[in-house]
This record gives sequence, C-alpha cells and structure tokens, in this order.
Amino acid sequence: MEDRKFVRALGLTDSTMIVAGSMIGSGIFIVSADIARTVASPGWLLMVWVITGILTISAALSYGELAALMPKAGGQYVYLREAYSPLWGFLYGWTLFMVIQTGTIAAVAVAFAKFLGVLVPQVSGQHLFFDFGKISLGGFNLGLSLSTQQAVAIIVIALLTYSNSNGIRTGKLVQDVFTITKVGALLGLILLGLLIGRNDGAAIQSSDFWTPALQDGSLMGAALLAAVCTSMVGSLFSSDAWNNITFTAGEVINPRRNIPLSLALGTSLVTLIYVLANVVYVSVLPLAGIQHAAEDRVGTAAAQVIFGESGTAIMAVAIMISTFGCENGLVLAGARVYYAMARDGLFFRGVGGLNTRGVPAKGLLVQGIWAALLTLSGTYGELLDYVVFAALLFYVLTVGGIFILRRTKPDVPRPYKAFGYPIVPAAYIVAAAVILVELLIHKPNYTWPGLIIVLTGIPVYYAWKWLGAPPSASRAVISDDLE
Repeated sequence: MEDRKFVRALGLTDSTMIVAGSMIGSGIFIVSADIARTVASPGWLLMVWVITGILTISAALSYGELAALMPKAGGQYVYLREAYSPLWGFLYGWTLFMVIQTGTIAAVAVAFAKFLGVLVPQVSGQHLFFDFGKISLGGFNLGLSLSTQQAVAIIVIALLTYSNSNGIRTGKLVQDVFTITKVGALLGLILLGLLIGRNDGAAIQSSDFWTPALQDGSLMGAALLAAVCTSMVGSLFSSDAWNNITFTAGEVINPRRNIPLSLALGTSLVTLIYVLANVVYVSVLPLAGIQHAAEDRVGTAAAQVIFGESGTAIMAVAIMISTFGCENGLVLAGARVYYAMARDGLFFRGVGGLNTRGVPAKGLLVQGIWAALLTLSGTYGELLDYVVFAALLFYVLTVGGIFILRRTKPDVPRPYKAFGYPIVPAAYIVAAAVILVELLIHKPNYTWPGLIIVLTGIPVYYAWKWLGAPPSASRAVISDDLE
C-alpha cells in the first residue's frame, strides 16, 4: 500500500464550520415537541436545552486536551485506544460504523428528502418503486422497499461521498458554504421571531412558566429529574457530532491550537443558536402548539406564525440547507476513523490507504454503501434510538481518559489543558452518568439494544485481530512531532 499523507488544508474557520455544521441538522426544528410533551412546561423546555448546551461545551473543552495531545486522524478512536486499550478504541469505531455515524448519515439524508417533498410532492415515502414488505430480524423490522424519498436520500449520500473523495478542499468548501448559509438563515429566523412573531398567547406569557402542565401534578423531585434526563435524548442527539473535527485532525493546520479552539467556538455558537431558537418557539407558540405541532415540526409551526402560509416552504428550504451541510460534515469526517482502524489492522485493509488527492476514498465508499443500505432497509430509525446512549457512554469514557493519561503520561507536553480540570471534566462525567442511569431505568427500549450493539464488537475485535493485517508501523501518536 502506497503510504500517502493527508493534506493539511483545514484552518480555524473551516474546523469551526465542521463542528457547527455537523451539529446543526433537522433536530432543532423537530425534537422540542417531544421535549415539551415530556417536561410539560416552557421553562423546563428551555432548561433542557441549556443543560444540554452546558454538557456539550464541557465535553468539547475537555476533548481539546486530547486533541492537542494526539492530533492524528481518527480522533476519539485514538483517544480511547491510547487511554484504555485497542479493544475500547475498536468498540467505539465499530459502534460508529454500525450505528452512530452511518445511521445518522442515513437519517439526515432522509430528513433532507422529506423536506424536499414539501416542495416536490412526488418525493414521498408513499411513492414506491417496489415493495417486498418487511421481515423481522433480531428485533429489527427490515423494510424491503424503495420509495422516491429513499431514492433521493441515497442520491444525496452518493453525491457527497463522491465530492468528498475529490479532496479535503472540495469537502471544506461545501461545508463552509452550507454552514455559513444555514447559520445565517437560523439567526435571521430567530431575529424575526423575536421582533415580529411574539404574541400574547405564547407559552412565554404563561403564569405557570415553570410548572409542568400535568393533570396529576406529579412531576416533581425524582419524577422531574427523570423527565428532564429522558427528554434530553432529542436535544443530545441534535447537539451530537461536534467531535467529528477530531476525526480529521490529520488535515487540520496547526491542530494543537485549531482543534481545541474550533471545539469551543463551534459548540458555543450552536448552543446559543439552539437556546435562542427555543426562546422563539415559546415566544411565538403556546405550549400546546409546541407539544402537538403537526408531525412534531415545531420550526415549521413557528415559521407559519411569522411568515404566514409561505412559512412552510421557507422552513422546508431552511431545513434542506441545514441537513445538506450536516450530511457533508458527517460523510467527510467518518471515513477518517475507519482509516485509523484499518491502519491498526482492525478494519478492511484497503480502507487504510489514501487516494491521490489525500483522502480515504475507500473508507468513504464503504461508509456510503452501509449508510445507503440502512436507508434502503428502513432500519436507521430504530438504530438512531440507540445512538444517544451509545454515544454518551463513549463520551464519558473519553473524558475519563483525560484523568488516565494525566497519570500514565504525566511528562508529555500538553499545549492545551482541559478547562477547569479536574472539576469541569469530573462534573461532566457525573452529570452524563446520571443521564445514562436514568435512561437505563426509564427508557430501556432505547438503551439496552444500544449497549448490545457495542458489545457485539467484542467478538468482532478478536476475529479481526486474528484475520486482519498487522498494525501500521506509524501507530505512535503521543509525540511532539507532526508530519
């Protein structure tokens, strides 16, 4: 295998656009409906987003230390491998490939197609090219059909897989353009909503702003904590993928500086946008309007109040821009993890090489094929239910890796040290652990299957070690030199 090198072409702005662009998809326009139904008050709806933002920024600030310490392609996979063992790194990479990255790629592509269907009715899940029904396999309902909606989603995946195989400069151009566009559009919608969309019947005017509107009035104490934790599935999913910039560390200019900065800037920007968007929702809509928005499209319901009948089309375009930019960031970053795994002999050997443009084209192709199959099968929706638990579990382990590496590698220079260490990283671990326990208790259908997917990686790891290629000689990652 020819040993080509990554092209360092991502500056601070590009890196920040990958962080923000990968986070902002369709979730912010939809998941507030389910959160509002669960916590049953406008105040706690906003608080869920604030807590999610604090957790996300805390984790990102902690990751900065690991990114500066190990600025190599693969990011979080490398951190877990070095802090714990190759098995833990593999379990993350395995779950990323099976569920987290590819399932999200499939879901975001379908979201793009769904909102295209608002403008082009022929693009619909009901317009089928063929339908062979469904089969049940291991608890999953596998759809054997192809609709125009699925076809558009697969075309989007194929298009972005191809464009990203043409080099990091092409990928970053698409990312920059779409992220700047969607951030600008969101800020515009927020500004208009706050200036002209406010009305007297909105949730923010409620005298029971912090009181859950439940008939039995039982949402207090432990019940309220459980409601907040379980409702965060949606907000955490909407705030996920900020770590994708760490996957591309081999292509970031001055990664020891720019990755930590981009993590802080990107997560802070998105948190601000998400909280303000929900301020608009409660300023424009009554609580019941948020809870029972048609198909949970809270953003569309708010846009209809602000823009009238044209609001539906305006929001559809905004979400298409948002999801396309999010999809590009997900496609671009994920293949770098599979590249690092293959270099360790823990993935398909060909994925561990770069094409003439310095990108892991075979990794992009394998990722695109699996994501397209998930789209075609219809299983991505069920798989995504398990993403948040699995992703949060690995976030806790990775932040814990800071403490381990401080002990095992105390003398290695750290250009950036985790903000507020040890309090902020420890507080994140405790808070995230509480959420994990609450999810295990109150949403077992979401959590145990996710844990099982992680555990299935154990036999696969040992099989790959037995069958796979030997690790690359370039495995050392904690050093002062960069290529």
